[in-house]
Amino acid sequence: MKFSVFTASTPDWTPEQAATILAEQGWDGIEWRIVDDRPDDGAEVPSEPAFWVGNRSTWQFTGIQDRVGEIARITDAAGLEYSGIGGYRQASDHDGVETMLWVTSELGARQVRITMPMYRQEREHTGETYPQVFDRTRADLEWAVARAAELGVKALVELHHMTITPSASAALRLLDGLDPAHVGVIHDLGNLVIEGQEDHLAAFELLGPYLAHAHVKNARWVDTGDTRADGSSIWQNEWAPLRSGQASVSDYLDALRQVGYDGWVTIEDFSTDLPLEARTADNLAYLRSLVPVPA
Repeated sequence: MKFSVFTASTPDWTPEQAATILAEQGWDGIEWRIVDDRPDDGAEVPSEPAFWVGNRSTWQFTGIQDRVGEIARITDAAGLEYSGIGGYRQASDHDGVETMLWVTSELGARQVRITMPMYRQEREHTGETYPQVFDRTRADLEWAVARAAELGVKALVELHHMTITPSASAALRLLDGLDPAHVGVIHDLGNLVIEGQEDHLAAFELLGPYLAHAHVKNARWVDTGDTRADGSSIWQNEWAPLRSGQASVSDYLDALRQVGYDGWVTIEDFSTDLPLEARTADNLAYLRSLVPVPA
């Protein structure tokens, strides 16, 4: 396995700092976040960087075609590989998906995430049922896979809570029959703590050739202390360090090895118990203790 970091989780660093520090720590690769990183309401970007807004190691989507050379220069100078590209274009946004597929091809990054719709949001905004959103998204993916094949890259569908693909079973149903050479699944350990949890080994075996990438973070559920009108407890999820979340990273990596997975494991740690540089260094040391690097 090879280890990389998704830059959604490195908000304090510029791209140059992210690439340089991660390379010095010994990471194999980097997964660049590409999205217009601005508040939805048009407000100014906060002066303090955050994971989702004002993230300094995010490349803005607007004008990204003109930044490909700079991305390649920074990545190559650090000696890092691309584990993929962390795109945020909705499957229904064909122009945006086309751009992200092209950027991925130009960089030689091989694979890029295409975002799946969030079911509750779609139902609220369009009135569509889950089967209607599913069928529409399947048609969008068929188009995306055809373009990915022409460009020699792979479109990735992430297992993510609140979307129409929170689980391996749901993702397989969406992708089944499409060419696994050009579409695959990002299996995400931390997201599955929140929604979509299935036995990992069973999920990997179920996905078969569609298992294309692994994201690793951790999460936990905590009792808020509040109650509903019926007196039941209200719980909420929060991100946690790799060692102290509810999921076992060790068991997860063992299951990946059992199915012969030898691809990328990308860390996107949104916990803040440790400062960023200490956090990335500790995460790599932890991964290597679980999957020793061959001599």
